[in-house]
Amino acid sequence: MKTPVSLDALRRDAVGRSLFKPTTLSNALTRLGFVQADPIRAPARAQDLTLRHRVINYRAGDLEAKYGKLGVEEDFFVNYGFVTRPLQQLMHPRVVQSGRTALVKRHGPAVLAFVAERGEVHPRDVAQQFAHGSTKNAWGGNSSLTTHLLDGMHYRGMLRVTRRDNGIRLYALPRSAFDARSAAGADAAFDTMIDVLVNKYAPLPQTSIGPLLRRLCYASPQWRPRLAAAIARAKTRLAHATIEGVTWYWPDGSRSVRETHDSVRLLTPFDPVVWDRKRFEMLWGWAYRFEAYTPASKRKLGYYALPMLWRDHVIGWANVATQDGGLHVQTGYVTGSAPKGRGFKVALDEECDRMSAFLRVPAKS
Repeated sequence: MKTPVSLDALRRDAVGRSLFKPTTLSNALTRLGFVQADPIRAPARAQDLTLRHRVINYRAGDLEAKYGKLGVEEDFFVNYGFVTRPLQQLMHPRVVQSGRTALVKRHGPAVLAFVAERGEVHPRDVAQQFAHGSTKNAWGGNSSLTTHLLDGMHYRGMLRVTRRDNGIRLYALPRSAFDARSAAGADAAFDTMIDVLVNKYAPLPQTSIGPLLRRLCYASPQWRPRLAAAIARAKTRLAHATIEGVTWYWPDGSRSVRETHDSVRLLTPFDPVVWDRKRFEMLWGWAYRFEAYTPASKRKLGYYALPMLWRDHVIGWANVATQDGGLHVQTGYVTGSAPKGRGFKVALDEECDRMSAFLRVPAKS
C-alpha cells in the first residue's frame, strides 16, 4: 500500500461502495448480483427496502411486479433471494445429499411430469394432485410434504419460480438444463462467486471473510472440497491492509471515493451496509441486533428496527409502521439523543418523505 488506510477510510468505503448512485432496477440488480429476500413486512420486505436506496423512484413491490422481465431468478446463494441468471448458472447443476433427497427421488418424476403438462403450478395444485401428506418442520409444527418436495426440487434446479401469487411461489420447469462443470470450471465459478460477494460486502475484516465465503457451500455444495483453495486464492488476489491488528480485504486494489453528504438513510437489517454484524461493530462501535424473533419483553431496539445511517455513521435506528393511513416513525440513538443542529432534522424528514413515497402512504409522524 502506498498510503496508509484508516478505519475512517474503510467506513466511507463501506458506505460509498454499497450505496452507489441510484440507477434502473435492472442495472442495480446486475451490480449487486443478488438481493437477499425476507418475508417480513415491517414496513416492507427486505428486498424492497434494499433496492429503494439503489433504484430511481423505486416503490415497494416493484421487484415482484417486474420479476418476469428482469433476468433474475429466485434461488439460494449465500442466503435466499434474487440472483442474476449469469450468477445462477455458476451455482448449478447442484449435487445434493440431504434429508430431502429420498423424497425428491420418490416423488420428483411424477411432479415434473405434472408441471410439464400444466406449464405453471401452484403448490396447492400439486398437493391436491398427489396428496403427499405432512411432516414435522424445523420449528416442531407440521408442514406439507409438498412444500418440502417443491423446495427440494427448486434448490436442485429441477424447478424455477415463475412469479408469486399473494406471496406463494409458483413453479415451472427450468428454462434450460444447467451444464456440468469440470474441476477447472468449478474453480473459475468459485472465483467469480467470491468476487460477487466481496464486491457487495467489502471491505471485509479477516474475521468475516472466511465465514462469509464458506457460505458458498450452500450455493454449490457439490464443490465443497474445492472451497478452501478458492478462499486462499481470494486472499492472495484481493487488496488488503492491516489496521489496528485487523486485516481488511477489498476487490481490485481500489476503494470508493465518496463525499460525505448530509443525508439520512433507514436501512433494512439485511442491507449490505449492515449485514455483517462483526464488521458493523468494528466500523460503528456498537452492536446492532435483529430482534424480530426476540420475545417482546427482551427487545431493546424494536421488532424490525431499521439501522439509521447519518452521513457515514450508523448512529441509531428507527421503527417504521403504517397506521391510520399514514407513516409513523419512532427513532432511537446510540448516544441517547439525536445529533444537534437543523441539518439532521431536515435530512431525517427528507428520508421519511422518501419512505412515504416508497410505501405509497402520506407522511405522518
